[in-house]
Amino acid sequence: MNILYAASEATPFAKSGGLADVAGALPKALVKDGVDCRVVIPLYEDLRFKDELQYITNFGVPVGWRSQYCGLFSCVKDGVTFYFLDNEYYFKRSGLYGFYDDGERFAFFSRAVLEMLFYLDWNPNIINCNDWQTALTPVYLNLYYRHLDKFNHIKTVFTIHNIAYQGKYGLEILEDTCGINARDAHIVEFDGCANFMKGAIECADKITTVSPTYAREILDPWFSHGLDGLLRQKQYKLCGILNGIDTVVNDPATDPNIPANYDAETFPEGKALCKKALQEKFNLNQDGSPVMAMVSRLVGHKGVDLVRDIAEGLIDQGIELVVLGTGEYAYEAFFSDMAARHPGRVGTYIGFNAKLAQEIYAGADIFLMPSKSEPCGLSQMVACRYGTIPVVRETGGLRDSIHDSGDGYGNGFTFANYNAHELYEACWRAKEGYWKHDGWQILVKRAMECDFSWDVSAKSYEGLYNEVVSLW
Repeated sequence: MNILYAASEATPFAKSGGLADVAGALPKALVKDGVDCRVVIPLYEDLRFKDELQYITNFGVPVGWRSQYCGLFSCVKDGVTFYFLDNEYYFKRSGLYGFYDDGERFAFFSRAVLEMLFYLDWNPNIINCNDWQTALTPVYLNLYYRHLDKFNHIKTVFTIHNIAYQGKYGLEILEDTCGINARDAHIVEFDGCANFMKGAIECADKITTVSPTYAREILDPWFSHGLDGLLRQKQYKLCGILNGIDTVVNDPATDPNIPANYDAETFPEGKALCKKALQEKFNLNQDGSPVMAMVSRLVGHKGVDLVRDIAEGLIDQGIELVVLGTGEYAYEAFFSDMAARHPGRVGTYIGFNAKLAQEIYAGADIFLMPSKSEPCGLSQMVACRYGTIPVVRETGGLRDSIHDSGDGYGNGFTFANYNAHELYEACWRAKEGYWKHDGWQILVKRAMECDFSWDVSAKSYEGLYNEVVSLW
């Protein structure tokens, strides 16, 4: 089976968030299983490994009434073929997103994904598109390419990583920029504007999300950002598959970024050394207290407001707190002030440091992730991999991956309702569990042995792809 995985970013070439991790790891797992999965992303100015790219050809791409240049390059990494679509006007910029003409940039990219197939001796059975940046590919396929022999058998899957970002623009963008005329505007028109994601939901053969719980949640107005009615109409083609993590990159037994390596059998000694190094880095007390950590964007929907509300109570319990992240100024200032007022008890790093993040995963005892919404989440899986017990709210992928240890079989501590009282109670239970040494060691070992590899998720995707190929 041939799969073309279309995304706006993918590790190790370009990354701004979790989409890149998925686009880098899932195809690798599929290829290992014998699926010919290839990835296509834009050729950004800041792209890594540029010197390894091989030029294939160039061609024109219709963008409204214009034809824009597109260069096609390729590279093989970890057995996966990556394609890169080049246009310096659109992509020779610092950064991936956030430009005034993002709608035009990714309309170009969505159509170039299809145009490039004319120049390859390879044809996909399925194009798996991801988020709004590639959402017009299924629309263009149905409108302008389906009648051609090369395209009439191609099916499409559209994966929603975060429904909050839908690609909304004024209707005036449709004809002049996207090349979608007034007769077909209804496909992408929604609530008085052009909505790229709505077009993909209408046109794709299957819609997936990044966890089973999130697939159910987005049918609810509280989570859907307006698209719940449409998704309920299309529920027959909606499903959720939990993401995995790269267990080679995130392996405490081999990770070069942590002070001591360990596995599920040797963790007591290795993790203790990592904890000591983390406490020294943040000048924390080394009195045996549990270290709770948060590695996150410091924004409201990540539950940072709840952590702020209970932070003083956590310190009063004797807990040490480590926070790494950047985001809203009010939260940055609060945690910086906490560190100043509680030396030895609170450590704060405002910004992002990948090496330090790994050191926190390895050195902390408990990991906080009380998100208001979380389509999948990867941090809680990484935390388990490093033997750091998650405290999470039961939403999205957090609910599907972390189960409360109160039944004696879970891998973390959970709470249901979004309020500070329930988070505090879950943290208290985690703290009490930490002091029960033998039971805590059993819990840590159980968490480390959870299989969050892409091998599991890839099997589910293969089943989905087989189902889609069999559709008329």
